[in-house]
Amino acid sequence: MKSELVEKYQKEVVPAMKEKFGIKNVMAVPRLEKIVVNMGVGEARDDMKTLDQAAEDLAAITGQKPSLRRAKKAISNFRLREGLAVGCKVTLRRARMYEFLERFISVVLPRIRDFNGVSKKSFDREGNYTLGMKEQSIFPEIDPTKRDFRAQGMDITIVIKGGDPEKNLELLTLMGMPFTK
Repeated sequence: MKSELVEKYQKEVVPAMKEKFGIKNVMAVPRLEKIVVNMGVGEARDDMKTLDQAAEDLAAITGQKPSLRRAKKAISNFRLREGLAVGCKVTLRRARMYEFLERFISVVLPRIRDFNGVSKKSFDREGNYTLGMKEQSIFPEIDPTKRDFRAQGMDITIVIKGGDPEKNLELLTLMGMPFTK
C-alpha cells in the first residue's frame, strides 16, 4: 500500500518540477532519500534513564528502534568520557520515511503554538533541509502526563538527492511543507 505522499509525488510533484525547471529526464528530478531524526541527550552522562526515555519516545515517534550515539572523544569541561552514550538517532527510508513526513506535515506542525511556517533558510549547500524541534510533546504519540516527562529537543534532517537548495525548496513546498512567506 502506497502512502498518499508517494502518490502525490509521482502524480503532481514530478510533472510540476519537470515543467518549472525544464527537466527532461524523470530521474533528474530531486527526490527524498532519507530522513534522520536525532536527539542529543546531554543529561545522559548523569542519569541513563533520560537516554532510555528519549529512545522510547523516538521509537514511538518514528516507528523504528533508535541507535545509541556515543561520544567520540573525552571533553573534561563537559564531564564527558569517550564512548559514553550521549544521544540516539533514527534513519528513516522508503515507506516509513514518507509516512513520517506525511504525519509531520499534516499533524505535528499544525500543533505548534503560534506556528507561521518553517524557515526557508535551513537548507545546506547540498540542498538538505534541517529543522530543530524544542520538545517532542507536539507529536501525538507522546503523552506528557504518562510518566516523569522531560522535554527533549530533536533535529530532523530531510536528505534530498539530486538537487540544489532552490529545487529542493520547490520540492518540499509542492509536497506540502508550510514555509514562511
